Amino acid sequence: MNELNRKTAREAVELLRTRQVSPIEMVDAALERIEETDGSVNALPTVVAERARQHAARVERSPISSSDSRGYLYGLPIAVKDLKDVAGVRSTSGSLVFKDRIAERSDLLVERIEDKGGIVLAKSNTPEFGAGANTFNEVFGKTRNPWDTRLTCGGSSGGSAVALATGQVWLATGSDLGGSLRIPASYCSVVGLRPSPGRVPHGPSSLPFASLSVDGPMGRTVGDVALFLDTQAGTHPLDPISLPAPANAYVEAVDSPKRPRRIAYSPDLGIVPVDREVRSVCEAAVKLLQSSAVTIAEDCPDLKDSEEIFQTLRAAQFASQYGKHVDAHSDLIKPEVIWNVEKGRALSSGEIFSAELARGALFERTAKFFTQYDILLAPTVLVPPFDIDQRYVTEASGVKFETYISWLITTFALTLTACPSISIPCGFTESGLPVGLQIVAPRGREDMLLSAASIFEEMIGLTNVVPVDPIVRHHADSG
Repeated sequence: MNELNRKTAREAVELLRTRQVSPIEMVDAALERIEETDGSVNALPTVVAERARQHAARVERSPISSSDSRGYLYGLPIAVKDLKDVAGVRSTSGSLVFKDRIAERSDLLVERIEDKGGIVLAKSNTPEFGAGANTFNEVFGKTRNPWDTRLTCGGSSGGSAVALATGQVWLATGSDLGGSLRIPASYCSVVGLRPSPGRVPHGPSSLPFASLSVDGPMGRTVGDVALFLDTQAGTHPLDPISLPAPANAYVEAVDSPKRPRRIAYSPDLGIVPVDREVRSVCEAAVKLLQSSAVTIAEDCPDLKDSEEIFQTLRAAQFASQYGKHVDAHSDLIKPEVIWNVEKGRALSSGEIFSAELARGALFERTAKFFTQYDILLAPTVLVPPFDIDQRYVTEASGVKFETYISWLITTFALTLTACPSISIPCGFTESGLPVGLQIVAPRGREDMLLSAASIFEEMIGLTNVVPVDPIVRHHADSG
């Protein structure tokens, strides 16, 4: 592996800023690593090498700006999840409906990244329309976990997480409705941050006021994610809920962190049994934090009605977004998406009103909870990575799940709070599979979240475990 591929994003950006390395050299290093590894994991099925080289040449010719450099990437190659359009590039959303579609313009997020010196090198794989937390589709196939290629990498930002874990790129975009930034981060031992709604502008969108789905950054370290959030954050006139960038850069919260004083931990968020090994790994990490003179109380907000709320609001959103595609192309769309659209169409106005009112009450309970605590800790996912050929988890710890998204409850319950949350690596199961710890901060306090995450990351000490060479195993393998 080229030593450039082992660099953190912040290290690589510093080399680019000081012109110790050129953007084209970084593109070539990434392409070489993709060639070495992607045949085993299928993380980046759409690579745009020539477009990236042309952009790198333009960046290299540009003078180094002395103006506000917050979040500037100076020619760093990145991957964009295949739910986001990149002008002139194949953009499929993982669906046969769009398998040959070429985007005419870029998403607002992509425009912002390129304006900040990021170079789009590839599109990362995603399940169809980002639905489900196992990254497979009928266009590009399955994306495999680099820690054991027999297993899922999670989803829906699975291709982004795998590209980071294998050293193909230094930063990648993700999106999150029910856990799509956090779950693959947990399963691949990288970092994924779901920001507060509005923190990262999105669109153009047919649902510009929607607040369940957000875009956000992924990286190998908390510092890298803070850098990429600085790249992405800020207002945009086409996003009516977009928020201004904070007065201080997010990387400052990482570089000068403040230890949280009041921390809560819940092994299960009071809503679902968590796998024994996952629980054990997370509790060991929490004990490590406690041994560093941090006081942690076992507590969490009341989230007991979160599944009914989320299932209702998600279904309504799916019916709005994807109903027309189901009507026109039901033979091309996976059954889980069709079920979700049909569920949304069957909802009564009373059910939607009740879900919105219940979400409001849940938000108020959470806000009150954060008057007592600075940070909440919990396992990111309730089970370790599972067989890639299993479409979704149907049962865990004796609990049977009714739908294909029910098992995501440890992340989607927190989606409803509108609070920022991040998954950081916290350990491995006995068979060597990654486990993530989810950290949650009050709404709008990404600075507090990143500050705490950087402290915990240092204490846990797993920042050097990635990038890895894919561990290629077949179902006949015993180990």
